[in-house]
Amino acid sequence: MESTAATTPLPLDIPLPLPADPILLQALLVVLFLWHILFVNLMVGGSLLTVVFELIGRRRPEFDALARATAGTVTVNKSLAVVLGVGPLLGLNVLYTVHFYSANALTGAAWISLVPLVTLAFLVTYAHKYSWDRLAGRKGLHLAIGMAGAAMFLAIPLIFLANINLMLFPARWLEVRGFASALALPNVWPRYLHFLAASVAVTGLFLLVYFLRPGGGVAASPSALDRLALRRLFYGIALGASALQLMFGPLVLITLPRPGLSWFLAGVIGVGVVLAIFALVLMWREIAAPRANATPRAAIVVALITATAFTMGYGRHVYRETALRDHRAQMAVHTRDTGWLAAAAQWREATGQGVAQVPLGQRIFESTCAACHGVDRVLVGPSLREIAGIYGGDPGGIAAWAADPGRKRPELPPMPAFRLGEEKLRAVADYMLQLGSGGSPAEDG
Repeated sequence: MESTAATTPLPLDIPLPLPADPILLQALLVVLFLWHILFVNLMVGGSLLTVVFELIGRRRPEFDALARATAGTVTVNKSLAVVLGVGPLLGLNVLYTVHFYSANALTGAAWISLVPLVTLAFLVTYAHKYSWDRLAGRKGLHLAIGMAGAAMFLAIPLIFLANINLMLFPARWLEVRGFASALALPNVWPRYLHFLAASVAVTGLFLLVYFLRPGGGVAASPSALDRLALRRLFYGIALGASALQLMFGPLVLITLPRPGLSWFLAGVIGVGVVLAIFALVLMWREIAAPRANATPRAAIVVALITATAFTMGYGRHVYRETALRDHRAQMAVHTRDTGWLAAAAQWREATGQGVAQVPLGQRIFESTCAACHGVDRVLVGPSLREIAGIYGGDPGGIAAWAADPGRKRPELPPMPAFRLGEEKLRAVADYMLQLGSGGSPAEDG
């Protein structure tokens, strides 16, 4: 990411406090997102496997029955995906307001199309599910309906992913001219392929547990799809898709811009990879196990995949925070400077003085510091007379404290950091010392 405003847009931040502690909000975002993405995976993976099973079912009727039973899970999972999507969407809006809405604006019509596209996808999916018997003699048409629903379910996450990816890279905002150019960013397609592989893998494990649970099963020929055949089929799907994830994972990392990468992130992802490899080994053993010695390890595999998902979800959050850290700091300075300029303009209008007549330190103090520091009385922070007594002859000490404040007095609220730059901090520090010592401020601006 470029660090200069000349190449990176710096929109103004929204000067409103967060409704809760940032750490709590971030933790909620990670957990709520994982719940949401689970059912998105099941929605997408289920729609894809339904089409594949139905295609195979044209030659093997038992797979048509399996496709029909799988389709029944898609309509439920898509509803849960939508309901559980509210939480992480609100979390993104609160924690990353400016970045999220900037990406929304840049992807434009594609982002707005999500709601009608989701609605249409639901209608098509229901039509596919409930027309199974009516269109039994017109399998081509029925398959076309299923494929249309699956295609829409594939498009919806791609739009959302392109938008979320774009919000992480403000340095690329000036290059984007709509959704198509957002798709051209290097990280979009590796992330999307990784997501598709995850969707099929998670759905394979879900169908394994769902159909092989006590009282489960499908109306298929026992001789063709008995429990052992189903177990090997679903484990095979999950194993193959998980192996693809391990292939796409390095592509995701290679195409991520460097500013968000760190050794801590590498450690988090490494833990997830190790857990995933253990899960792959167990799945392979389940596929290769003879009928008599087959040991159900589904609970262990699901636990390992769940732990992997948590590490990857947390890693995604770590990358997001790191990637946006410098840009958010620049935005804070830009927002503060803009507020100072607006306050200075109002002050000049009220007093009739031109900016050249007002010293720089005075301008910054009046617009930024005066709300908390009175000359001879405590407002929010200590008075200027007290500050002058502590820092007399040392304006650099005030500037250093303002740039990176600690907390010396528990009875007073903590002071925020003011990253205004050395020149401005030194100017306002000189002005504060002059006021606090009872002298006349020197012209400095």
